[in-house]
Amino acid sequence: MTLTMKAEDRLVQTKADLRRLRQQGKVPGVVYGKNIGKPTAIAVSEKELLSLLRSHPNAVLELEVPSAGKQPVMMSDVQRDSLSRGLLHVDFHQINLNEEVKAHVRLEVVGEAPGDKEGGILQLMLHELEVQCLPRDIPESIEVDVSNLQIGENILASDLELPQGVEMKSDPEQVVVTILTPQKDITEEEAEDAAVESAEAEARAAEAGAEEVKTEA
Repeated sequence: MTLTMKAEDRLVQTKADLRRLRQQGKVPGVVYGKNIGKPTAIAVSEKELLSLLRSHPNAVLELEVPSAGKQPVMMSDVQRDSLSRGLLHVDFHQINLNEEVKAHVRLEVVGEAPGDKEGGILQLMLHELEVQCLPRDIPESIEVDVSNLQIGENILASDLELPQGVEMKSDPEQVVVTILTPQKDITEEEAEDAAVESAEAEARAAEAGAEEVKTEA
C-alpha cells in the first residue's frame, strides 16, 4: 500500500505567520533530497500528519511537492510543543526505493506470559527497534512473543525474529521485555517488629536531645 500526501509551497515566514499557519490546521515543514534540489519549505495537513503518525510513522510516502512533483519520502524528524504536544514542524527526506534505509519500528507484545499469570510484573523495556532494509521491506511492527517467559526471565533484541531482508541496527544485547519478581508482602509480625524498632529509635533520639539540653544548661 502506497500512502500519499500533498504538500504546498511555503515562503519563509515570521513566527506570527507560522502561528497563523498552524491555526489553519497546517504544519510547516521542510523536504530534502537529490531530486528536490535545495531544501524546500512546505506545509502539510495537520490532520493527515497526525493520522500518519498514529498508524504508519515509518511508512514510505508519495509526497506531492509543487516544485518537484511526486517524490518517495520518509519522515525524519517531528517537532512537538513540550507542553501541548501539538505538532510544530516536520522534516521529510526524499529516498531511493532501491537503496537501504534505517528506520525505527514499533515493538508489539504478543502472547500471555506464564510468569505474568503467576504474579510477576511484565515490563516492556524497549518500545522500538532500529532496523535497516529496503524501503518496501520496512515492517509496520515487530512481534515480541512472551508465551514462554517466566518470572525473572527476559527477552533480548537478539532473540527477536525479523522479516527476511531486515537487519537489526539496535544493540542486540538490549533487554526488550522482562518479568519482574513480585515484591514480597511483609507479614504482620514483620510489620510489628518494624514498628517497635521505629519507636525505640524515636525514644533514643528523644533521650539524646534531653541530655544535650542538660549539658547546655
